Amino acid sequence: MSNTTTNYIGKPASRVDGRAKVTGEAKYAAEFPAPGLTYGVVVSSAVAKGTITKIDTAAALSLPGVLQVFTHQNRPGLAWFDKKYQDEDAPPGTPFRPLYDEKILFSQQPIALVVADNFEVARYAASLVEITYETEPHITSIKNRLHEAYTPKEYKSAEPSPRGDAEKGLAQAEITHEAEYSHPSEHHNPMEMHASTVVLAEDGTLTVYDKTQGVQNSQNYITQVFGLAKEQVQVISPFVGGAFGSGLRPQYQLFLAVMAALELKRSVRVVLTRQQMFSFGHRPATIQHLVLGSTSQGALTAVVHEGFAETSRFEDYTENLVNWSAMLYKCDNVQLAHKLIQMDAYTPLDMRAPGGVTGLYALECAMDELAYKLDKDPLELRLTNYTNIDLSKDNPFSSKELKACYQQGAEKFGWAKRNPQPRSMREGKTLIGYGLATGAWEVNQQKSSAKAVLSPDGQLKVTSATADIGTGTYTIMTQIAAETLGLPLANVTFKLGDTALPQAPLQGGSWTAASVGSAVKAACEGIQEKLLAHIRNLKEGPLAGVQKLEEVLFADGKIILKSNPAQHMLLPEVMRLAGENFIEATVTTKPELRQKKYSMFSHSAVFVEVLVDEDFGTIRVTRVVSAIAGGRIINPKTARSQILGGIVWGMGMALEEESVMDQPYGRFINHDLAEYHVPVNADIHDLEVIFVEEDDDIVNPLGVKGLGEIGIVGTAAAIANAVYHATGKRVRDLPITLDKLM
Repeated sequence: MSNTTTNYIGKPASRVDGRAKVTGEAKYAAEFPAPGLTYGVVVSSAVAKGTITKIDTAAALSLPGVLQVFTHQNRPGLAWFDKKYQDEDAPPGTPFRPLYDEKILFSQQPIALVVADNFEVARYAASLVEITYETEPHITSIKNRLHEAYTPKEYKSAEPSPRGDAEKGLAQAEITHEAEYSHPSEHHNPMEMHASTVVLAEDGTLTVYDKTQGVQNSQNYITQVFGLAKEQVQVISPFVGGAFGSGLRPQYQLFLAVMAALELKRSVRVVLTRQQMFSFGHRPATIQHLVLGSTSQGALTAVVHEGFAETSRFEDYTENLVNWSAMLYKCDNVQLAHKLIQMDAYTPLDMRAPGGVTGLYALECAMDELAYKLDKDPLELRLTNYTNIDLSKDNPFSSKELKACYQQGAEKFGWAKRNPQPRSMREGKTLIGYGLATGAWEVNQQKSSAKAVLSPDGQLKVTSATADIGTGTYTIMTQIAAETLGLPLANVTFKLGDTALPQAPLQGGSWTAASVGSAVKAACEGIQEKLLAHIRNLKEGPLAGVQKLEEVLFADGKIILKSNPAQHMLLPEVMRLAGENFIEATVTTKPELRQKKYSMFSHSAVFVEVLVDEDFGTIRVTRVVSAIAGGRIINPKTARSQILGGIVWGMGMALEEESVMDQPYGRFINHDLAEYHVPVNADIHDLEVIFVEEDDDIVNPLGVKGLGEIGIVGTAAAIANAVYHATGKRVRDLPITLDKLM
């Protein structure tokens, strides 16, 4: 930065909220106290489709301490039930409305809420509610139903569009590869379960502590559904125990808690159980059909990518599943299709790198298979088809250091030592495999606001209604503010997660650093401008005569004359001379128009080593090198944590994660952390992250690209490719379990 020498950006600062988290000072949605608090427990449907014919609540209501049992028969009439309101992250369709009527749309649908003076009584009373159903046949699998697939009218982003003539390109191909790739539904499973604590004040206003990735989205939801003014509802979420996309939409516990609080005129807390965390959105199962055509030298002549994904009966959920095949590699003939198949299940929901991690799994495995058919190094094949133009939009990339990712990752990993023949590397009964894959994730900047307030004691408070779902938002925003105004980190406080603060987008899509960070920087620059305005009025002193920001530096709590660093003034001194009790600036930033001329992506190259037991088929991921081109890195320490988390999740996706649907009952049956398998410490070995230097002044004022998604994208494909190299057996249906290898 031209006007500061206090460098915090790019330095590995420890989390400023770390102490609060490890001491228990940090409070989560289900931990805020309230006088006279009551507790709600959700009763879930036992069937996947049908009609409630009878609900008997007498036994539950007879228990001392039970205040009410809410069902579709006694819930309040609400404006929301006209079907018009959708939350900020809702796909096209009619959002699910809890307790709307007697219809059952999916298994574990919330059909009653028992509210009592204490949690134990509420939980026991919920077990006494008796429900009689008239069931209907349900469908909860997309397999063998591709003939029912349809093209949705709307897409979450741009509809995938073809180019060239794929049929002609395939006819010209000397080598072709065609295969089908699939993966099951997966669930987010954050440590903190979804919860809402609704505190009702004497004047009827609500303070809602909600597990969410966007407090303003929850506030808008509540006010629209219940017909309240924004002044009547404050939503607070200072800490979130993981979300991964599950908190982008308001979940049904929020509706139920607010409804009960308004009806009972009491404060109410509703917490979902781990099992109920499987009753709403998840990563959709997909089946993907890939056809690649190439010359004998490996130049792609055609790419055909058709994806089939699940959705609910009431909403059309789409994600960028196939779009990656149009932009990642150079090819003139591309044909894409993304189709949906309806199921009697809840609508899928964004889950870390939605569409990218699954679409690129299929594409990158197909590229690996093509490389073997060509007898070509998989890395060389990718370089043969490298492009600096996003051919799907005919735009140049704002920056693209993917070649450097390939080079640095391969060198660190030792890719050159790979014997190209499958099943050729071993140590005794242990087969060794090397695999690689490319990753990409779109860069976005959203409209955001931030407020900065400088006090006479040199303390700076910066605020924005964004979230921190564990990514390090508190810390990097503190670093950005401290560097911009040249203050010690200890002098800066960043506050988030409150609807009373300036507007911010949902925390998702890897855009928070770019969006909110740009607003924080601009707000602090607004403070700089106001301080300079006071300096211009000085008739004497070390900074008299200064007219432009370019003439000074902000560092060490001072404003320093560039031409003579011995001449400086402390920030509080300037404020005192100006008679200011505080200086504040509120700024809103948004993307620049010039961004539309470019395609903006982060990129990665993931290299993996696996060891496979020849007799038992057990797989160990022993080494991963992930080389990331993610623009400017604000904090290498928290950034590395983001990538490590993505790698571990990619391992889970490749080898363990599967939400198992019991088809006869239409219910996910491994709905707990004992049976839903994720990697644990014993599964993790040598993980290395390389941040490739990348300068980009197009993406946003900070030059950051976001890291939440890029760590997982490509990892599962690299593992799948390594397993093939080790064993000579190609498994195209995730997760790769030992029974599929045997």
